[in-house]
Amino acid sequence: MHADGEGVAHGEDGGGLRGRLVRAGVELVDAEGAQALSLREIARRAGVSHGAPRRHFPTHLDLLSAIARQGFVELAARVAAEDRETAAPRERIALLARVYLDYAGTRRGMYELMFRHDLLESGRLGLRETSLPLFARLTGLVALVRPTADPVVVAGTLWANLHGIAQLRHWGSLRLATGGDDPAPLLAAALDAHLGPAQPAP
Repeated sequence: MHADGEGVAHGEDGGGLRGRLVRAGVELVDAEGAQALSLREIARRAGVSHGAPRRHFPTHLDLLSAIARQGFVELAARVAAEDRETAAPRERIALLARVYLDYAGTRRGMYELMFRHDLLESGRLGLRETSLPLFARLTGLVALVRPTADPVVVAGTLWANLHGIAQLRHWGSLRLATGGDDPAPLLAAALDAHLGPAQPAP
């Protein structure tokens, strides 16, 4: 039996403990925000000693990266579930953008963690690479809408615009500037600016 009462004592192997720590971190970031993600509190919520996370996550950044990775996986799953491949590319971009902004608004703590500069720069657990498939999806759709433009530049600029809208909304600046919290008008303007005006339905 382990001295801290986890692992074998609970009939779990290392993978089980690793997953339990990540789940505890996800629950904690949703409940209290990214700033609450201390190793000690994650361990407490997982029901293990404060030293137990070190067995699977040598550094705090490793554990935070594993938690943030779950956010990227979930966001990608939401986009995949909502995306309709039979729809026009511009419509699919608009849908992706709405899912992104909704995720930023409803999963604020996780969203902040996912884009923490130190986590992305550290390269722990390939976190940066985890975010790339979603950007590749956006880039591919942009290439269909604007075939003569550099799709990476346009997609990157649009993503930066979406990130800015999400941040302004969170800070309350969106209401201050526009008189409302609905990001839809700003999203429509951003899509028009980067992709051109939407064509009227036939």
